[in-house]
Amino acid sequence: MNTTPVQGAQVVSRAAGLLRLVGRKPEGCPLVELVRESGLTRPTVHRLLSSLAAEGLLDQDPGSGNWVLGPEILLLGSVASARFPLEDIARPSLRRLAEETGESAFFSIRRGNETVCLLREEGSFPVRSFVLHEGVRFPLGVASAGTAIMAFLPAHEQEELLANWAAHAGSFAAAHTAALVRENLEATRQAGYSVNPGLVLEGSWGMGAAVFDQRGRPAWALSLTGIEPRFREDRRPQLGRLLLEEAHRISTLLTRSPGA
Repeated sequence: MNTTPVQGAQVVSRAAGLLRLVGRKPEGCPLVELVRESGLTRPTVHRLLSSLAAEGLLDQDPGSGNWVLGPEILLLGSVASARFPLEDIARPSLRRLAEETGESAFFSIRRGNETVCLLREEGSFPVRSFVLHEGVRFPLGVASAGTAIMAFLPAHEQEELLANWAAHAGSFAAAHTAALVRENLEATRQAGYSVNPGLVLEGSWGMGAAVFDQRGRPAWALSLTGIEPRFREDRRPQLGRLLLEEAHRISTLLTRSPGA
């Protein structure tokens, strides 16, 4: 078998990486940030961005100069959504959680060693946390959704991530030490739901519950976020129960869906 790297495949990989970086934030990213985060040279990044823009996959915001997702992404996403009925299945649960708790509710998916927020439903409580939004990515084990998913992965997969934790967690490693993450994972397995006590952003708390696929693997997660006083100790069991009920409901629906 020829194991020589295919140059075209490398270009595709780099372009896909830039698309993911741009898609992390609604406001997009400046060129300097994309160069730093991608590890590629400035000329290479600029050439790839220009090519993606020519295909409609990216745009450059005329006001900020940031690179943002282009209209072709919207079209591709609308077609892909027909195969994955996630919004139809998850949205009712998000609405119930937001209405019953007053907190903002989120639905995230596992992509490799990250979680990506797909859906959001705002709660009625007037003071909110804005750590999570559609498209934001976190390493597994970081934030409530990533902790809920990682806690129910096979032990050897957890250990692989923990063995190289600093590189995996990146900028989140300082607040999410390997020892603390191990404690959070064990607490999540015991309770069934995760608690993030302001580790991503001080004062912004979250709780999460894993959603399982047809093989019984954690593939998605529901989560709630808000300010610290809204997640006091005596309220957490109620929030956890609601999360687990809706996570179980979505798991059941997704495993019945041919597109899941």
